[in-house]
Amino acid sequence: MRILVVEDDAGIALGLRTNLQQRGYAVDACASLAAAWTALCTEPFDLVLLDLGLADGDGGDLLLQLRHARKALPDPLTPVLIMTARDQVADRISGLNLGADDYLVKPFDLDELEARMRALLRRAAGRAHPLLVHGELVVDPAARTVLRAGEGVELAPREFTLLLLLLESRGRVLSRQQLEARLYNWQDAVGSNAIEVHVHHLRRKLGEGLIQTMRGVGYFIPQDERA
Repeated sequence: MRILVVEDDAGIALGLRTNLQQRGYAVDACASLAAAWTALCTEPFDLVLLDLGLADGDGGDLLLQLRHARKALPDPLTPVLIMTARDQVADRISGLNLGADDYLVKPFDLDELEARMRALLRRAAGRAHPLLVHGELVVDPAARTVLRAGEGVELAPREFTLLLLLLESRGRVLSRQQLEARLYNWQDAVGSNAIEVHVHHLRRKLGEGLIQTMRGVGYFIPQDERA
């Protein structure tokens, strides 16, 4: 999943990037409103972590811009989690009223941050249950585990994320470009056949019939007829 961190404290931004990348997320960071707006207009993100006190203005202005300029953005409904030192109830109410999906006061525990992130990503995908079940597969995004017919399957971090993306889009074809945009950040060197390699590994580990190819278009997992 692709995360945009909007934070002008270089130490906090680096800490978040490092920690979240270790947890399997693709993370990009911006230190200003201008850079963040450019990023949001050009790249698809699954979630934005937004500080309010930025050097070139208030993060709330970016949030308003995000919620109102629908035509300019790849996804104007991208969930936003405010993370700020402003801890008054009035600040929380204001942030939520501006269009934020959640509000977390600094300093915060990184495990709590990720739990809130997972909740927002789950809600954005339109599901309430914490587990993803498809046929004989049971995927736990929190624990990052996969069971196939009750047996654990070891997946590399990007294999797991790719599986999650395809499962949450069951019945919908995702192109190689769409998948690359959700799996990699700006600094990653992406091979021309990277997605094909990940798909090959997933088919080998989880069954050849799980991921289908629509030639010239992309990949998809069919709807589970037993669901």
